[in-house]
Amino acid sequence: MTAPTAGGPFVGLRQQLTAAAAAFADSPDTLAGILAGMVDDVDRALAVPLEIFPVCHHSPASALAMVRRLREKQPRVIYLELCEDLQPLLGELGNCRLPVAVQAFASELDGHPSEWGPLSVVAPITEASAEYQAIVYALETPGVELVLVDRSTDHVFQWLPRAPEAQPEGALQMGVEGGRPGDDAALHGDAVGVEIGDLRPGFAELEAYLLHHGKVRHWSEWWDQYVEQPLAEADHDTYRQVMVLIGSLFRRLRPTRPERLDRDEDRERYMWTRMREHLAASGVDPGHCLYVCGAFHAASQVEQFGLASDAPAYEISPRTGTRWRYGLIPSSHSAIETQFGLAPGSVSIAAATWTKALKHSGLVPFRLDGQRGARARARGRGGRGAAAPATGLTDRLSGFLAAPPELTGLDEAELRGWCVDIVRLARRNGYLASTADAIAVYESSILLAGLRNRTRPTPYDFADAAVTCIEKDVVPGRRDVRRLCEILLGGDRVGQVGYEALPPLARDVLERLRPLGLDLEKRTVQRALLDLHADSRLAPCSDLLWILRYLLPHDAIRPIMGERRLGHRSIQESWDVALGRHQRALIELGYEGVTVEQVLEQRLRRAVRGPQATAAGALAAIEDAIRLLDSPRLVDELGARAVELLAAERTVDDAPNVLRRIRRLLAHYRATATALPAWYEAFVAAGYTHYCTLLPSAFVDEQAGVRQVGAMLGFLFSMENLALSLGCDRTQLELAVAQAHPEAPAKVALHWTARHQLGLLPLAELRARCAELLANPLVVPIFPQYLSGFVQALDPVPGLASFVVELMSTAFAQLPDPILLPWLPTLITTLREHGSELVPLLIREAARTFPGALPALDTWVPPWATTTPAPAPPVVSAGPVVGLLTDHPESVDAIATLLGCANPWRRHDQLGRTEVAALLTQHPDTAVAVADLLPAGSRTSRQG
Repeated sequence: MTAPTAGGPFVGLRQQLTAAAAAFADSPDTLAGILAGMVDDVDRALAVPLEIFPVCHHSPASALAMVRRLREKQPRVIYLELCEDLQPLLGELGNCRLPVAVQAFASELDGHPSEWGPLSVVAPITEASAEYQAIVYALETPGVELVLVDRSTDHVFQWLPRAPEAQPEGALQMGVEGGRPGDDAALHGDAVGVEIGDLRPGFAELEAYLLHHGKVRHWSEWWDQYVEQPLAEADHDTYRQVMVLIGSLFRRLRPTRPERLDRDEDRERYMWTRMREHLAASGVDPGHCLYVCGAFHAASQVEQFGLASDAPAYEISPRTGTRWRYGLIPSSHSAIETQFGLAPGSVSIAAATWTKALKHSGLVPFRLDGQRGARARARGRGGRGAAAPATGLTDRLSGFLAAPPELTGLDEAELRGWCVDIVRLARRNGYLASTADAIAVYESSILLAGLRNRTRPTPYDFADAAVTCIEKDVVPGRRDVRRLCEILLGGDRVGQVGYEALPPLARDVLERLRPLGLDLEKRTVQRALLDLHADSRLAPCSDLLWILRYLLPHDAIRPIMGERRLGHRSIQESWDVALGRHQRALIELGYEGVTVEQVLEQRLRRAVRGPQATAAGALAAIEDAIRLLDSPRLVDELGARAVELLAAERTVDDAPNVLRRIRRLLAHYRATATALPAWYEAFVAAGYTHYCTLLPSAFVDEQAGVRQVGAMLGFLFSMENLALSLGCDRTQLELAVAQAHPEAPAKVALHWTARHQLGLLPLAELRARCAELLANPLVVPIFPQYLSGFVQALDPVPGLASFVVELMSTAFAQLPDPILLPWLPTLITTLREHGSELVPLLIREAARTFPGALPALDTWVPPWATTTPAPAPPVVSAGPVVGLLTDHPESVDAIATLLGCANPWRRHDQLGRTEVAALLTQHPDTAVAVADLLPAGSRTSRQG
């Protein structure tokens, strides 16, 4: 690193700053060291043979200075501070409408923590930026080489800390100046942003001090007033010296050795190493080169700074095995503001300032040939001139810092146009604005500018005045006045990636959806109507739309009419399609595969192979594979994995989901296939054994809820016949129920119903136990929990619905109001929490049990209240068996004694039922009438 000379052009400035530090500072040595160090940084940066061009991110002043310098110097090589592996994408900018972002994306990580994935890095590019002007000049001018020298995207994450709690610095970590939330503000997602020239104080106290004394609210406003406007018309030397001075100021006024500063210094070593390597390999004269970097890096103090041969070499670590994919994604002004913590509307104001400065100065910016949305373009001159003559370095800082600000008069026409347009725009959006409001905004803008020591109102003053004068109230759903000012001053411009720059998957999607007859590049929501019965060509479009519905955000593809479920396909569908608005998501699908079917298959496999995979999730993936792909091979693979996941589970938390999905798949296969697939049979057999094993512990485990236990019983009872046919043993279920000894009331009720279903607990005994519970005053307060268990039992044992209705009706009939009323809320909340989907079954059963009309209720008798004696078994009065038993009654008597029967025996040759015979003899009319109804043969037989 070359040391600054003791003399040089900045001797006078250095002496003035040292004297000022001695006169005004309490510790002059510290302040003098900082001020002198800043001057030394400027001297050192400008003394390097390779011209350093300091810039600020999305700065119109930097872009104007870049255009002037490129036309004057015409460099042969441009070194740009941007990730070196993004260079192949820059040629595709001509197929896009700015702003767009260059992106690197990785979903399969090798060498980075898996919890960081997927990784994404974006570098947004706007027309009003110095880096874009440099890129266009290099691409459009023959013989000019563009070299990206910043660290690769892989090194961006290599240099992040590996602490367990450390995470990549996402794009949506907004500060107090974060951009507006919304669709356009989230175009970059959670990607890590790469920017050129992030100039902002590292100390929060310094930024607060500058904002307070500058009488502004946002850092973007301070930068526009005190840097952008003074440097817009500055010459090249003045611009360079001021920008390096600002970069040095913010670099020196930072916390001691922050972690980010270490990474910034590593970036600087990386960039200077790459530039030295290129200069040595190409042999180009450094005087014909231009190094475009942030002003912060222009004031670097690393050993590798400059082109001195004695600087130590910097060893660049190799990249990891992570496979990166690259592409262009649409960006927007609000997305840039959100990602880099700028004030809302600042990028739009910068774009408007850039357009106005071009008209005022007459400069023609560089634009790519065929650039979408561009009205003009200019090429750099084809001839390669010699390097710009080296003029002696002069001090421009002293005059710039000492000179008063240039007093520019009020542009009345511009301000008047703003005021009229904002009133017109406000009226269109529902505000009661009038000409008086336009006059008030005009005068308030001038007043605010005067209070803030400005010679003319800025767009920020105008926006504050418009909010004060027009926005009397805030109405939900209506745009606020500040947003209307942003629209007026340029709006939130949204970029678009052209068809030629899209990945193969995105182009394939657009081609396959062409039969819909929609312009899918529009950002508006379009309605697609599909009559699949009338036009068979639309069937592939329907299949593709359902796949995109699964892969893309929910509002990118939205079905209005029609559905796709197991075994069902609609013959008419209606869709809301907004692919143009979600172009970024579609492009990122192209990083995962060549077709959407391949991407869907990979995602389904990852869903069942991940560390958080569950059996219920695997069954859901199987349903999606059947609905969307119709691939038996993939279904068999996912099914085998589902069996493995179910056998490995040690909890029953997902038992309800497993039961619901396995029943749905069973209904699908029974309706569409001749036999169940092998994986399904294996899943049922494994599930029967698995849940029998976990059932005793689940009954007593406090972490296992009654819903989960009921689902386990539902699986065991509903799949019992299939499981037994596959070789499972019912004894295992009986032993599991016998080993369970629950204590929670709801689980006790479930246990009773399980025993009843197995034939171990008769209904009469179950009714008697419930009657004992209602008769016990200590149990009545928690009786709703027992009812909850019985309601959950309706799933595994639906035949108990009538008994549950009986039990609840008995409770309401027997319990007095002082006891019944307190636990009614508990009953309602318990049923809502644990059995909301089973309550309709209970209601239907009650509707069948109770009378349908109110008058019939007075005479209605509950079916469980009537005692109907069981019919006596028929008595066989004659025959060899009866004769044998009556002749030798000893064995039957012994059994009768055990059963408690003491009735005397009647011999088979004795006349039985003498009372009935006597009655019929005395009153023969009924018997005769019955005999007349019988046929003649039967009557003869009877008489015989």
